[in-house]
Amino acid sequence: MALSMETQLQSIFEDVVKTEMIEEAFAGMFMDTPEDERTKLISCLGAFRHYWGTLPQESHEQCVQWIVRFIHSQHSPKRISFLHDCLAMAVETSLLPPRMVCVALISSDSLEWERTQLWALTFKLIRKIIGGMDYKGVRDLLKAVLEKIQSIPTTVSSAIVQQLLAAREVVEYILDRNACLLPAYFAIAEIRKMYPEGQLSHWLLGSLISDFVDSFRPTARINSICGRCSLLPVVNNSGAICNSWKLDPTNLHFPLRGMLPFDKDLFEPQTGLLRYVLEQPYSREMVCNMLGLNKQHKQRCPVLEEQLVDLVVYAMERSETEEHFDADIGGTSQLLWQHLSSQLIFFVLFQFASFPHMVLSLHQKLAGRGLIKGRDHLMWVLLQFISGSIQKNALADFLPVMKLFDLLYPEKECIPVPDINKPQSTHSFAMTCIWIHLNRKAQNDNSKLQIPIPHSLKLHHEFLQQSLRNKTLGMSDYKIALLCNAYSTNSDCFTLPMGVLVETIYGNGAMRINLPGTNCMASGSVTPLPMNLLDSLTVHAKMSLIHSIATRVIKLAQAKSSITLAPALVETYSRLLVYMEIESLGIKGFISQLLPNVFKSHAWGILHTLLEMFSYRMHHIQPHYRVQLLSHLHSLAAVPQTNQNQLHLCVESTALRLITALGSSEVQPQFTRFLSDPKTVLSAESEELNRALILTLARATHVTDFFTGSDSIHGTWCKDILQTIMNFTPHNWASHTLSCFPAPLQAFFKQNNVPQESRFNLKKNVEEEYRKWKSMANENDIITHFSMQGSPPLFLCLLWKMLLETDHINQIGFRVLERIGARALVAHVRTFADFLVYEFSTSAGGQQLNKCIEILNDMVWKYNIVTLDRLILCLAMRSHEGNEAQVCYFIIQLLLLKPNDFRNRVNDFVKENAPEHWLQSDWHNKHMSYHKKYPEKLYFEGLADQVNPPMQLQPQYLPIYFGNVCLRFLPVFDIVIHRFLELLPVSKSLETLLDHLGGLYKFHGECGSPEVHPDERVSGSETQELNGVAQKGGKDDNRTPGWCLSETYLKFGMNAREDNVWLPDDTYYCKLIGRLSPGPFPNCDWRFNEFPNPAAHALHVTCVELMALAVSGKDVGNALLNVALKSQPLVPRENITAWMNAIGLVITALPEPYWIVLHDRIVSVIGSPVLTSETEWAGYPFALLDFTACHQSYSEMNCSYVLALAHAVWHHSSIGQLSLIPKFLSETLKPIVQTEFQLLYVYHLVGPFLQRFQQERTRCMLEIGVAFYEMLQAVDQHCHHLSYMDPICDFLYHIKYMYTGDSVKEQVEKIIMTLRPAMKLRLRFITHSSLIETSSSAAAAAASSSSSAAQAPASSLSASSAAAAAVASPSSTQRAHTPM
Repeated sequence: MALSMETQLQSIFEDVVKTEMIEEAFAGMFMDTPEDERTKLISCLGAFRHYWGTLPQESHEQCVQWIVRFIHSQHSPKRISFLHDCLAMAVETSLLPPRMVCVALISSDSLEWERTQLWALTFKLIRKIIGGMDYKGVRDLLKAVLEKIQSIPTTVSSAIVQQLLAAREVVEYILDRNACLLPAYFAIAEIRKMYPEGQLSHWLLGSLISDFVDSFRPTARINSICGRCSLLPVVNNSGAICNSWKLDPTNLHFPLRGMLPFDKDLFEPQTGLLRYVLEQPYSREMVCNMLGLNKQHKQRCPVLEEQLVDLVVYAMERSETEEHFDADIGGTSQLLWQHLSSQLIFFVLFQFASFPHMVLSLHQKLAGRGLIKGRDHLMWVLLQFISGSIQKNALADFLPVMKLFDLLYPEKECIPVPDINKPQSTHSFAMTCIWIHLNRKAQNDNSKLQIPIPHSLKLHHEFLQQSLRNKTLGMSDYKIALLCNAYSTNSDCFTLPMGVLVETIYGNGAMRINLPGTNCMASGSVTPLPMNLLDSLTVHAKMSLIHSIATRVIKLAQAKSSITLAPALVETYSRLLVYMEIESLGIKGFISQLLPNVFKSHAWGILHTLLEMFSYRMHHIQPHYRVQLLSHLHSLAAVPQTNQNQLHLCVESTALRLITALGSSEVQPQFTRFLSDPKTVLSAESEELNRALILTLARATHVTDFFTGSDSIHGTWCKDILQTIMNFTPHNWASHTLSCFPAPLQAFFKQNNVPQESRFNLKKNVEEEYRKWKSMANENDIITHFSMQGSPPLFLCLLWKMLLETDHINQIGFRVLERIGARALVAHVRTFADFLVYEFSTSAGGQQLNKCIEILNDMVWKYNIVTLDRLILCLAMRSHEGNEAQVCYFIIQLLLLKPNDFRNRVNDFVKENAPEHWLQSDWHNKHMSYHKKYPEKLYFEGLADQVNPPMQLQPQYLPIYFGNVCLRFLPVFDIVIHRFLELLPVSKSLETLLDHLGGLYKFHGECGSPEVHPDERVSGSETQELNGVAQKGGKDDNRTPGWCLSETYLKFGMNAREDNVWLPDDTYYCKLIGRLSPGPFPNCDWRFNEFPNPAAHALHVTCVELMALAVSGKDVGNALLNVALKSQPLVPRENITAWMNAIGLVITALPEPYWIVLHDRIVSVIGSPVLTSETEWAGYPFALLDFTACHQSYSEMNCSYVLALAHAVWHHSSIGQLSLIPKFLSETLKPIVQTEFQLLYVYHLVGPFLQRFQQERTRCMLEIGVAFYEMLQAVDQHCHHLSYMDPICDFLYHIKYMYTGDSVKEQVEKIIMTLRPAMKLRLRFITHSSLIETSSSAAAAAASSSSSAAQAPASSLSASSAAAAAVASPSSTQRAHTPM
């Protein structure tokens, strides 16, 4: 067949091109007339048409390729020209498809630049027929032509340039926007692949390519966040875990979408951003999130490795330049070294960084620098990793350290032994310890790589050897730490020093001490290992210590010993759990091994101890561990053995702390893990815990706005959680509380309204039961009746009535209480809370009211029937309306303040104790003296003493190491403050409460002040109360001035009166924002701080202060925006993006009324003459909107400032906050956008955030896509002339191919059909050709450049994947434009 085809084609074409002998003899002197040429053409085409019709479809391509080969084998330009005319006519008469012909021509091996005439004629033919190709064919052809042009060398004879230019004309025609042969977006993709950023195009193309690329710079800018390289997150802030901060793990570039010519700085590696995050304590999770690192997949990340090395070099420089640096004391760089050590261990342990590579890189970067002051710290950091991993890895991995030693320890003489009474001495010995570990490894491996002890370290080594021979080691110096560090891989030598440490905290077996309560004894050691000593141990030594402690606790649990753990052991264990480096044996082992083992052994005393540790001693526990513990606690609550007063109280109190302490950004990620079985994280019986969870949910919703745009809970992630809560503990919320909830939660509780028992019925039932109590004679019957499961939970109401009427409770009452049990008693407290409100509401006041309060106080403090924290929690969580709500809060206030009992306890606790427990060695003594003065009585002991005859009780108390009623009350106090803020008439009383009890807040483990209220509408007088909250949180005599509230606020804001409200000026807001960088926030040991790093602290206290101002949220929001938008002398021009970054961080961390004012500013700018009047600004709009360039040239305008600030705010926003943008576009901006400048401004504003919408909320992205077209339609109808059609269309194509795909095609098609012809022509590839008839005026628009462009078939995009492939590079899969 192939032979036959060639033969037939040869006969057809050779007949046409054959010449007579006379023509050959007089070559070039004969010429055919046009008629003869035409006759030849027609006969040739006729013969070919006949033959083409007989060919099967699959042979067409082969046929065309043969024709091209035949043409290219000719040497006569005349013949080639004639045959090209044949091909052109075949294409024009639709005999041959243009794409097939062009592909065959351009891919011919004979098409070489040296054959200049063939080159010129071929490209002229392509230029002639290209108009009939579909746009994908044109795209492929452009790629092939550019590749052909690349084959032309840099120097050629000028004589042939003119003919070579035929190829350039083809490229020029393809890129001609009026010809519109393909979306220009496709062309830029091919060009950028061929000529990436910074690479010049071929000389033949001249400025053609660079001009075309420049025409896309506006589109790139529309998709760029202003000043993005200067924006920095706050680690552990809600915005920090979103996609805004993602970087490419191979080169640290931003993950930019599309092959657009973005500004140069966006293509740079973002080392500054990664370095900044790495420097922050507790940033490792964020680093993994930024770089997409997964602990399960061990993958080395060289860019991360390099930044860690640079950080170490920076720490060496800091140590060198520090004024007060002392090798024995350390300095401010000490905290940096401590943090570096933790980071290095984590990233090397999970193999994201290679230890030998890092050491060699360090050697290279430190060589010749002479930085030696910090060398001991550096070796200490390296020792941490070496001692823990040398046993499992090859010796060769660690030998590069000796190379570093040679560089940093140039001494010829011996280095003297430091003062071992100072903790820094352990750092001085670090190099010697490294040598000992390396030597030990070489001996164990029988390696020949043994290194003799360097001469300079001999004195250190001899000191360690001598200390090892001394069998009596004391705790007065750091000798034990030195020995542990040096010999942790040598069990023969390690046992002695570690044994001494362990024995110190276990306590001597014979010695016993009392703990609070009765019958509770503990081992005698009370002084924990100090933090200085623990910090002086290597990670390997700490792991051995914590392993010993955990093993001992499990053994004691299994042995069910009556002697409880030594206070020193418990406190030391708590301190060890703060080290992130030992997480696997630390908090992970605590939650997943120790707790279950203790529970399985039914060691309730140890379980109580572990829960106390978690409540009062642990810091920065990752949220998944906290939610896991919460799940454990709920399952624990159902076990019969925990139905015991003290343990039940501890379990509920710990659960309450866990729920209320959840960060707003942690709620959704953690609870969505349990959606398949929400029961595990909800309480089956505690209404208070479930209510606390709903309040936490409401607060998190207001802060992260993850319900934005929803009016119903249906379809949201927490619907099942709420439904399960209502099944477990059906309840209502008061209207004043409900009004503070987000709309979906309000709707849910209105739909699921639970009928409540009327107060009248409650009173009647209590009277009925009281009559029974008085009339029943048989003691056993009474006990059975009132303690029986299922009987009305009214017994506390009866006790109240007994005390009110007889001032006495008999022994049967005590027996009933005991029989009811701790778990069931909570329901009685709940009913009692409601009954109290009824009683106080109907009380006559005066003497009777005093009597009521006295009885209530006696029930708490004299008879120990119910603990204060439990009673207040129940009262605060009831849902009373109107007057009854006020009465309820009045009872709470009276209970807390009227009698002295609680106030005295708080005052004494605050006076005698400091929150810095990690610095104390005598906590236990203070704890015991406080409990002796104010003993906790949890088993109704007071009642047992008062009954007649008195009962002798000796209940078995579980050990109490840290807790007391004051500390237990703190999470309850948070809730009380929230409740008081909701109801305006009682919010005035809040300041009184805070005056008396606010001092407790310095012991609040979660934040420096109470969590701000979840209501998004805090304003007016409520800010006065927040003012009080802020004051109490901000007062701490032990802190640096300004650590919390600003000096200006302390001076004017704290004493504001209603008749003379202080209104802050611009200077105040500028100073407040200025505090965020770097601010008066001292660098401290963040391991025990309520915040993970200085920036998180600064952000939180700034937000608290702003919310406490007696100014509306709207006014505060506007004032914050004015810091950047008005000319402020305190804001340096050169740092404007850093200030905008700070404003973005602060304003997005506040509730909606504060940041929503940005929308008003945007509306104001869009309505300004600069954008509405096209004559007002005669310049280039894209230059006007380039904030950085404008700012540097002092030509910026308000609109570019607002644009940059909006980008900074939205970059820090949660996806919930961003979700308001589609509504803002369609309802507010769309009606006012009428000019081209306005449209471009809106595109600039929202364009950069489409990538985030696609990743996090696709629905919003699609809505924005449609809104963009609707705005274009309005502009098209309003404007007589459009000057920037090409950038607009390029942007819309970018949206299609990078984000929406065909998802919005249906809505978009209808809009495109209504646009002006030139716009319709440019957008024809977005929709189906059958729906858009390119009108005659569109043809006219294209005719200036091409006669065939108007007739070019607008090939539609058949499938999403094909369309995506059209733009994406072959290796890229993420750009497929099918929506997520």
